[in-house]
Amino acid sequence: MKSQSLQEKIYRSFEKKSNNFFETIGGLTEFTILFFKNVFKPPYEVDQIRKHMDILGIQTFPIVSLTGFIIGLVITMQTQPVLVRFGAEAFLPGSVGISIVRELGPVITALIFAGRVSSGIGAELGSMRVTEQIDAMEVGAVNPFKYLVVTRIFACTFILPILTVYVIFIALFGAYVAVLLVQNMSFDYFTGAVIKSVEFGDAIPGIAKTFVFGFIVGVVGTYKGYTATNGTEGVGRASTTSVVVSSILILIFDMILVKITLWLWPTI
Repeated sequence: MKSQSLQEKIYRSFEKKSNNFFETIGGLTEFTILFFKNVFKPPYEVDQIRKHMDILGIQTFPIVSLTGFIIGLVITMQTQPVLVRFGAEAFLPGSVGISIVRELGPVITALIFAGRVSSGIGAELGSMRVTEQIDAMEVGAVNPFKYLVVTRIFACTFILPILTVYVIFIALFGAYVAVLLVQNMSFDYFTGAVIKSVEFGDAIPGIAKTFVFGFIVGVVGTYKGYTATNGTEGVGRASTTSVVVSSILILIFDMILVKITLWLWPTI
């Protein structure tokens, strides 16, 4: 009886989480459709978009800088012994450069961005929802969706690619520092090897998909905050689930976009 009861509890818990997951996906889909319905309608809150881009970029700059440097440092130190084992140590700069540009730089930056930004947006809009500030804006003949949601999604979509390019350069610098620690290689040789190995077709898909990642972070954060309920508990839940859902969707869409990229450009 006890084992049967435990099985029922596990099944009910799984069923509840599955229902919540599909409800979230459905809500995000409707929220995205509503975004595209409002994004082209005037007035265009350009000042708010610029403001959010400045805030999100400045707030995320320190952590992505440190993360990018460590990514380049660690991946180089981990890759170097493997290449030495196969007598391919000369390929170290090129292999590390391709890894950072095509996958590690964009994905790690997006995950850090999701953890830093999505939770903040969820908490901010959630607080505004439970304190009825959003309702007050509706009464005051202001479109809160366009003013609060559209502007933040726009800012996330366009600030993440900029941060990604910056992180890629910082990661490559970290890679060069690691190369100096493990072997004697000049900076000119390192940069030349990276430039020779990393082609235009490697950089464009990696950076282009960060527009999708930024859009995901913006949509999930604003959706969770905009639909928050149950007071301060709901605000905390919105902040936490924003990070979890956006990170999962980033990884899922990364897998899909990599497959699409390889299908469109099989020689990459």
